[in-house]
Amino acid sequence: MKTIKSLLIATLLLAAAPMATAQTADEIVSNYFENTGGLDNWKNVESVKWTGKVDLGGMVIPFDRYVTKDGRSATTADVQGQMFYQDVFDGETLWGTNQMTMEAEKSDAESTANYKLEAKDLISPLLNYKEKGYTLEMVGPETVEGTETMKLKLDIDPYMVDGVEQPNSVYFYFETENFVPIMEERTVTSGPAKGMTIVLKYSDYEEVDGLYFAFSMTQGVKDMPGGQTLSMTGIEVNGEIDDALFSFPEPAAETDKK
Repeated sequence: MKTIKSLLIATLLLAAAPMATAQTADEIVSNYFENTGGLDNWKNVESVKWTGKVDLGGMVIPFDRYVTKDGRSATTADVQGQMFYQDVFDGETLWGTNQMTMEAEKSDAESTANYKLEAKDLISPLLNYKEKGYTLEMVGPETVEGTETMKLKLDIDPYMVDGVEQPNSVYFYFETENFVPIMEERTVTSGPAKGMTIVLKYSDYEEVDGLYFAFSMTQGVKDMPGGQTLSMTGIEVNGEIDDALFSFPEPAAETDKK
């Protein structure tokens, strides 16, 4: 696979003038989808599977992340020989592995309702954002670690926190050469990290079936050192996914245990 810069050189030469003058948020997002495979091709994505590894302070954990266009998701990880599940959603039930008991546990009603709202954004919150009722606005130019970017704000569906509706926004930083996002920011609205801004940095864009994905993602807290880097070893588009993966493992009946 080749990097996005080497494979997009022809596109950039042809589109250099319009991209250089793209000043609206809509134009930037349009350029992004065009430069990473075309909007129609992105709309045809039914599922994505990421395979990679994350380094947790010297302990490297392999993981798989599955998302579907119809709003199902699952992250599975091999933790010292035991499978760990996180953000598993079948469209109605959100569940994961309890870190203390290592048993499957359903999330509370509010967390599930919030995740159900997010589920339509699993491929990309920017995909069909107008149809989803989101609003996009230009914030302006900003330099990110020496790279010139355009900062955009996407207002998405609000969260419910303790029964109170909270505004919900995502900030995207698009580098001005290829108009791909290199950073994303979200503010945590609940839990111990409430009020903190989570930063997700994207790099190493590569082609997969005509579309371009970031093969490296680093997540951390804004203005704080450290962070976790997720390195992709493979990405599969529209592959087969067993529906059973998303289903909550109901405990066996007593008669089944005998």
